[in-house]
Amino acid sequence: MLTLVLRGFLAFVFLAASAFLSARFVLDWPLELSGDEPVETASAPTLSIAPISLGNPAAAKAVLHTQPPSSPFDPPVIFRTYEETIRAGRGDTLSGMLTDLGIDAEDIRASIQALSKVYRPRDIKQGQEISVTFLPNENLFNAGTFLGFSIERDFTKRIVVSKNDDGSFSSKQVTLDLNRTLVRSEGQIKNSLYVSGRKAGIPAAVLVELIRAYSWDVDFQRDIRTGDKFQVMFERYMTEEGEEAYNGNILFAALTLSGTRNAIYLHKLKDGNTDYFNEKGQSARKALMRTPIDGARLSSGYGRRKHPILGYTRMHRGVDFAAPRGTPIYAAGNGSITYAGWKGGYGKYIRIRHNGEYSTAYAHMRRFAKGMGTGRRVRQGQIIGYVGTTGRSTGPHLHYEIMRGGRQTNPLRVKMPSGRKLKGKALETFMATLTQTDRLYSSLPVEFKVADK
Repeated sequence: MLTLVLRGFLAFVFLAASAFLSARFVLDWPLELSGDEPVETASAPTLSIAPISLGNPAAAKAVLHTQPPSSPFDPPVIFRTYEETIRAGRGDTLSGMLTDLGIDAEDIRASIQALSKVYRPRDIKQGQEISVTFLPNENLFNAGTFLGFSIERDFTKRIVVSKNDDGSFSSKQVTLDLNRTLVRSEGQIKNSLYVSGRKAGIPAAVLVELIRAYSWDVDFQRDIRTGDKFQVMFERYMTEEGEEAYNGNILFAALTLSGTRNAIYLHKLKDGNTDYFNEKGQSARKALMRTPIDGARLSSGYGRRKHPILGYTRMHRGVDFAAPRGTPIYAAGNGSITYAGWKGGYGKYIRIRHNGEYSTAYAHMRRFAKGMGTGRRVRQGQIIGYVGTTGRSTGPHLHYEIMRGGRQTNPLRVKMPSGRKLKGKALETFMATLTQTDRLYSSLPVEFKVADK
């Protein structure tokens, strides 16, 4: 009888010890989850890394940054920090966004002061992301210890603000290591160059640059036909992790419109500037732009028409481009502003003299760009104002005129004055660029293509 009692007692002790050890392992060593590089620790705050969070987001994130020990007798391994990404909204300030995360006011003040040494906080724009770093702690109702934040300044630079051991903050600018690759894309236009290009996988920013490069010669409202073709080779920059960072310059493009091929090449000149040139070394950039606005729809052409407000037929001595209110308007060429102000039915109006023969005019603006006024020198592509509906206008649009010898002429039909033409040694250098670019293009696989059906 005594033997049976002793055996039962020993069994009870064994079961109790097993239950205790199992419970400890559950609390101290959560299930295996992915994360960043781990940091070993001899002791861990059990509750904050347990597989439950009790509603604390910091504890939940800490779980996502934990890893179990390799054996029950090794110390647990946890990931010490986590990041909270916030996006700047309209009217947001960095101080307000950090306050919303529950960060101490003194830490906010000190970290922003450190940031100000390398980057102006007011330069943070709507939509920009800030990655805020925390160290989880045992307080279930606190995001954790604030360790700093980082801001992507551009595609190649990042601003990092870090908390030092003494509690102060320091900042630095980090240059990202990116790898340059080339992408080849080509296809057939089904409806518009933009839509077909997007279906071919060409990024929107690259397409905008492509359209801008051809805007001196091509009327994208009238010259594009179904069956026309495009070819593009552009730069793509990748991070060391293999992620796409941004797309760079177009090195080569060709549009085949109504059977006529027009190719352009990016070429660096002796003075360090770059420009697009055709196969004969003629600059693709003309002295004047036909359409000094992006993404607009031709709503009214040049010629006689029934005026939408006055109600009678009269000569329309320009072209109208319908666009959302506030769309930027560009100077069609280099020149000097000879008039900037209110001009009757034109509303807010700017006229630019480009040379002794050509002038351009822009009407119905919502407002002028900062600094625009009579006598101001402007360069081609510079923003001079924004689309509006001032004066006699039924909706937001740009009324655009080209004057040759003082007489208004059709912007879509006028023969544009030519740009720079390379000669001599400069032309020889360009032809070498052309040959090398053609060789590169031919060596690349077609990454994106629209079917020719």
